[in-house]
Amino acid sequence: MTQENVKMLIIGSGPAGYTAAIYGARADLKPVLYTGAQVGGQLTITNDVENYPGYPDGVMGPQMMVDFQKQAERFGAEIRMGLATKVDFSSYPHKVVIDNKHEIIAESVVISTGASAKWLGIPSEERLNGKGVSACAVCDGFFFRGQDVVVVGGGDTAAEEATYLSKLCNKVHLLVRRDEMRASTIMQKRVENTENIEIHWNTVTEEILGEEGVEGVRVKNRETGEVSEIKATGFFVAIGHEPNTGIFKDYLNLDENGYIQTVPGTSKTKIEGVFAAGDAQDHVYRQAVTAAGSGCMAALDAERFLAAKEMEAV
Repeated sequence: MTQENVKMLIIGSGPAGYTAAIYGARADLKPVLYTGAQVGGQLTITNDVENYPGYPDGVMGPQMMVDFQKQAERFGAEIRMGLATKVDFSSYPHKVVIDNKHEIIAESVVISTGASAKWLGIPSEERLNGKGVSACAVCDGFFFRGQDVVVVGGGDTAAEEATYLSKLCNKVHLLVRRDEMRASTIMQKRVENTENIEIHWNTVTEEILGEEGVEGVRVKNRETGEVSEIKATGFFVAIGHEPNTGIFKDYLNLDENGYIQTVPGTSKTKIEGVFAAGDAQDHVYRQAVTAAGSGCMAALDAERFLAAKEMEAV
């Protein structure tokens, strides 16, 4: 196995990773960033991004990530394809193995591995992703203003997405798999008290209808077996996200859903010299702009950590 020493290692791309690379490079920390399996993160499956400052006419998600990468490379960050497959944070400096064949000895590590939306797993969902199918109402709800949409899920995420969309859309159909919601009582009451949200209990999605875009949804009632169709132009999957943090579980504190826990107000983890940014540690906001902000925090925290280390060595 080959080995390499790095001052700042960034695991994962996306707004958090690329922003950390920009700040790290400008601080002359010579950051090395490994993109992970999904280069650019979740934004690469997002079409129009209209809520990120600095793009007055909006921008396609993949193009936005190309812009971020170019800016990081302009200052000297090294962007590499590769997936972190193993870590060892038991001693300092830290060890990270890439693609099971290359070991990085890192003086500081920024984790920006993100989170992946959970999907239903039906073919039409994948085929129409970005063409009316979305996993983020805040990101894409604007495009369905005045239209009828469907939201799938029964937890707080689904309740929040349905309530948000109800302010933009003509009607929101909320498909709940069981005869009750898992959402908190207050969120359930908000949904139930919103006139243009219709709850479909014991209902599962059989197929999303449409060729070039969403035209409707075929659903089935789990109790009666009745199959029906709902006309809609948007389909929002709100069954949760799964943070890409499995390889860190033996070393870092994760919450019950797998998100990395950081010291409040910082990007610091329980391990000295390891920092976390973006959706790997944020289950509340999950926006490109907040991810970028936390990437900045992680780079600044890492820079200060390394400076303190140098002072100790003097």
